[in-house]
Amino acid sequence: MARTGKKRWSAKVTQHSDALDLEPDVFKSKDPRTIALSLKRSAEQSKRRKGTPYQSAMSMLNFYINRAGKNLPQRQKRVLERAKDELRNVFGRK
Repeated sequence: MARTGKKRWSAKVTQHSDALDLEPDVFKSKDPRTIALSLKRSAEQSKRRKGTPYQSAMSMLNFYINRAGKNLPQRQKRVLERAKDELRNVFGRK
């Protein structure tokens, strides 16, 4: 059953992540490269992450796609999926 009137825990994690300080509305961008570069910058600057910057950035992106972005339009989901490839590129991974 759906909870009405309550905020989802996933939205709180995205807004107040303990591992990364995300730029506001980073996941609303229409440009996958902009999203990837923002996540990279946040992950590299963070002193609270447990894994590598790449792991933290990819983890946050996957979290958003799988949980917080559950109700996104298909167009934005495609942008976020392409952001994964861009994230691999900006970290020099294939």
